[in-house]
Amino acid sequence: MYGTVWIVATPLGNLGDFSPRARETLEGADVILAEDTRRAGHLLQLAGIAGKRLLSLHEHNEIARVGEVLELLGQGLQVAVVSDAGTPLIADPGYRLVAACRREGVRVVPVPGPCAPITALMASGLPPYPFVFLGFLPRKGGDARTLFASYAAVPATLVFFERKNRVMPTLALAHEVLGEREFCLARELTKKHEQFINGRLGQAPDFEGDLLGEVTVVIGPPEELAITGQAEVLKLVRDMTREGMRPKDAARAVRERTRGWTAKRIYELIVELDAE
Repeated sequence: MYGTVWIVATPLGNLGDFSPRARETLEGADVILAEDTRRAGHLLQLAGIAGKRLLSLHEHNEIARVGEVLELLGQGLQVAVVSDAGTPLIADPGYRLVAACRREGVRVVPVPGPCAPITALMASGLPPYPFVFLGFLPRKGGDARTLFASYAAVPATLVFFERKNRVMPTLALAHEVLGEREFCLARELTKKHEQFINGRLGQAPDFEGDLLGEVTVVIGPPEELAITGQAEVLKLVRDMTREGMRPKDAARAVRERTRGWTAKRIYELIVELDAE
């Protein structure tokens, strides 16, 4: 008889969010798999749970760890999975283990609780559904651009995690690829200095120095169907310049109604039109 795998959500920061069921599950577990065993140990200490066997489960060892965990489960042991904070598997390790357990017929039980993307959506003031969770954005700008582009036409709110030193470049990239949208930065969720910063992608202030820790970013859905084709861009350019708008102003105005176009490229089109 296999044991059971318990996927246990833990507090994002406020210990008051630690549910009685989560405590009971961790108290009854024979083995606890943790992304960071030191952080998990500290949480257990705060919760008054002692004497637990902790094993690491992170992105670098998950594949190798699956076989070992299945052996433990084969001995009838109860195994709990926790992440550093919040709900396991949500941009954190555990998916491969759960998939393997499902294939082997091992019982997997979720113990729901705090979840950063949902917590951010709750108080962001942006449309909460439909939404797409992107996890952590790719570190390379080109990969992040490709990811944004693949969701640019999807009428949904986008939610993802970003490191504080990359927030400003990421918002600039999002504006370039997604066009003008509302955003919200949620930081220090459930903690003393919890903060929600709202704005518009094209007018994002420089607040990077005030950000702490990991940031949950929420970007609202498209405000209108954005223009992508050159023929449509040219038509807009002609209409605005015929009305007497200055070329640079027209380029900026058209940029706000397009996706995948820069004001520089649009200005070059205007110059080409004038040269004809």
